[in-house]
Amino acid sequence: MKKLHGVLAVVLSLTTLAATAKDWQEIRLATEGTYAPFNEMGPDGKPRGFDIDIADAICKQMKAQCTWTIQSWDGMIPALLARKYDAIAASMTITPDRQQKINFTNKYYTSFAQLIAKAGAPYDAAKPSTLKGVRIGVQSETTHEKFAREVLAKGGAEIVTYQSLEETYMDLKNGRLDAALQDTIPGIEGFLKKPDGVGYALVGEQVSDPEYFGEGQGIGLRKEDVDLKVAMDKALAEIIANGTYEAVRKKYFDVPIL
Repeated sequence: MKKLHGVLAVVLSLTTLAATAKDWQEIRLATEGTYAPFNEMGPDGKPRGFDIDIADAICKQMKAQCTWTIQSWDGMIPALLARKYDAIAASMTITPDRQQKINFTNKYYTSFAQLIAKAGAPYDAAKPSTLKGVRIGVQSETTHEKFAREVLAKGGAEIVTYQSLEETYMDLKNGRLDAALQDTIPGIEGFLKKPDGVGYALVGEQVSDPEYFGEGQGIGLRKEDVDLKVAMDKALAEIIANGTYEAVRKKYFDVPIL
């Protein structure tokens, strides 16, 4: 009788899981919309960029209907946990600190951080001793802020935080900052290639300490949505294998980033 009760309990448990499992035919995605060329707002008021195209391709591969929400960076994880949306596609770096709160898909690109300053400036994020008295702008609640405060500030740098990279670049251009720290590609595309970027350049070496910059960028998910992670990882592998990923990459970047 005890064995029968045990079998019935297992069957009921599996039945409950099957009944509550989602098929994920509708997925609510969130992005920031201020991190060109990965995510930004288009003239039609809709998000666009590499993050958007990759997430949309994953949704298409899953045969899922996906909708987008714009969310400020500092509220991104809290809103996910509050179930305001199901996934974050916003160039979020996979780090141990974030993995304590949320889960991630496999990485869909890798990036490195670097300083932007006036062309020829002697600053180097890989050598904090070159940054004594230098005012460095970073976006708040990012891996760049953590690295800047824990590493660059030890060399005497003054760290100034902003809600977005656009605000950081505005103060850099206006002379309120000496340098800005961000990932290399967004720095090129979001500032250096624009009129405001004339006279500025990437300076010093790239930094990629995994303690701060993690293992690449992934789509953020709630830990309990294991089935969504499995489905998204499968779809990501499929779009890499069938050439869709590479077609999207070439639309934005001249070099491999995965």
